[in-house]
Amino acid sequence: MSDIKSFRQSVESFIAARGWTPTRFGRTVAGDPLFVFDLREGREPRSETRARILRAMQEFGEGETAPPLRIGVAGLGNVGATLVRILQRDGAELTRKLNRQIVVTAVAARSRSRDRGIDISGLEWFDDPVALAKSDGIDLFVELIGGEDGPAFAAVKAALEIGRPVVTANKALLAKHGVALARLAEESSAQLGFEAAVAGGIPVIKTLREGLGSARIAKVFGIMNGTCNYILTRMGNENISFADCLKDAQALGYAEADPSFDVEGFDTAHKLSILATLCFGYEIAPDQIRVEGISSITQHDIKVAAELGYKIKLLGIAQRTEHGIEQRVHPTFVPKGSAIAGVDGVMNAIALETDHVHELLLAGPGAGGPPTAASVLSDILDIARGTRVPPLGVPSEELMPYKQAPMRAHEGGFYIRLSAKDVPGALAAIATRMGERSISIDSVIQRSDLGVKAVAEDGTPIRTVVMITQRTLESDVRESLAQIAADGFIVGQPQLIRIEML
Repeated sequence: MSDIKSFRQSVESFIAARGWTPTRFGRTVAGDPLFVFDLREGREPRSETRARILRAMQEFGEGETAPPLRIGVAGLGNVGATLVRILQRDGAELTRKLNRQIVVTAVAARSRSRDRGIDISGLEWFDDPVALAKSDGIDLFVELIGGEDGPAFAAVKAALEIGRPVVTANKALLAKHGVALARLAEESSAQLGFEAAVAGGIPVIKTLREGLGSARIAKVFGIMNGTCNYILTRMGNENISFADCLKDAQALGYAEADPSFDVEGFDTAHKLSILATLCFGYEIAPDQIRVEGISSITQHDIKVAAELGYKIKLLGIAQRTEHGIEQRVHPTFVPKGSAIAGVDGVMNAIALETDHVHELLLAGPGAGGPPTAASVLSDILDIARGTRVPPLGVPSEELMPYKQAPMRAHEGGFYIRLSAKDVPGALAAIATRMGERSISIDSVIQRSDLGVKAVAEDGTPIRTVVMITQRTLESDVRESLAQIAADGFIVGQPQLIRIEML
């Protein structure tokens, strides 16, 4: 770390530890009320000036105990209650590490009487999270309410507007308002932490914002939803249906009563949009992501994947191309020998392909109270130490407008499952339609054990046909399948899954 960078870090840590304003530091320590503002804008004081201020900081701090960092927590669900429990239980250890107390002084939630397994009797209670965010009784606001708008957005915005640091685990909020909130944080010199918003307990945000230096990231991909990974893992290991796995996931608390946000891929899309911005420097654009979920995956797909040497995973993938950014979420055939294939159950994993470290894989628990609360706490500790980085990796004014890359030929080919009418010429007609789009078929599988005995509405028997294509455009495959359906040779919706050669 350079001398000037180390000096800036020392100044910010001093200010954060005492809850001072930049102006107070300038007047009390530097002798110039605008000193910190100039320093943040890039001014580099002379070495003798830095030495004088460092001495003044040291002398000022001798015998002084920094005031506690007072935390206000909005939202006392699983993650919020766990966070309060950790801070109450581990307070002495955190004080030893920081030389400063971190204490929860106020909370906001829907019900005051609900038993959460924590003692909140000594904490100030707020019915309104916005009032908590503005309260003079806290130094840092933690938002764990959830939701892209409503009280979560209003409270975070209120805190940042008065220069109060914010920590949130709300990926939906960031996917919709992340750029605006980052800009507001920069304008008010407030920190905005959101490590817990993506992949639970995996420190991927800190890695992207601080850990990779000048490394240029070409691609980010991974398993970002524990519910989907749990379902696909059990389908593969226990030969049970999607519906039965989903019921078990709901009973265990891994899936919501309405699981569509998870199983249809939208949760992964929100997380991917945040990662893509940090990786590539474009504005967050969740609405520009091609999204498919896992609700159509059957045991037929799982069985064929295993026989061909693959496992099925729901992946979020973002890639830099010369024409823009490609973002997509969909079920994927991944080779059994790949690192990502070994990530099972509710675990998450994020892979980064860079020019410096090549491929980096971060894996760990992606959800749940303790892992997510640990990531929230990590942001709180960074703020207590005075760590300052632009929320989205670069100043918000430097983010480029999102540019979506056109669909390209897919390197790994596609898996296609059709319910075809068992009549003479059907398979030849399907192959002809594929040939018209220059789609090369690598293999065709027809087996009685891959389908259930069924008949079409006109009484024609139906046979399951599986095809594996070579490298081709997804648009060509989909157009061919639409023509095949119009020809009347298939029943129902075809299953189309990408094969990724990771």
